[in-house]
Amino acid sequence: MKQLTLYVRGGCHLCEDMEAALLPYIEAGQVTVERVYIDNDPVLQQRFGDQIPVLQWRGETLCHYFFDPSVLSGNPPEA
Repeated sequence: MKQLTLYVRGGCHLCEDMEAALLPYIEAGQVTVERVYIDNDPVLQQRFGDQIPVLQWRGETLCHYFFDPSVLSGNPPEA
């Protein structure tokens, strides 16, 4: 199981969309996701700027703005 980090902002519809897209993978036990809000962290705000949401694994950016299912190895969970 991969431990992913999702950098988000409050009130961000793209962030909500990416979280929703990840939910089937979470429910299937394929990934866990730690949500990190950047709103009150100047270092993270400087690092990511407007590139939010950003999905990372082990510090490597997998995708940003929109979820790309191809970044997760294996088959997507069935709906």
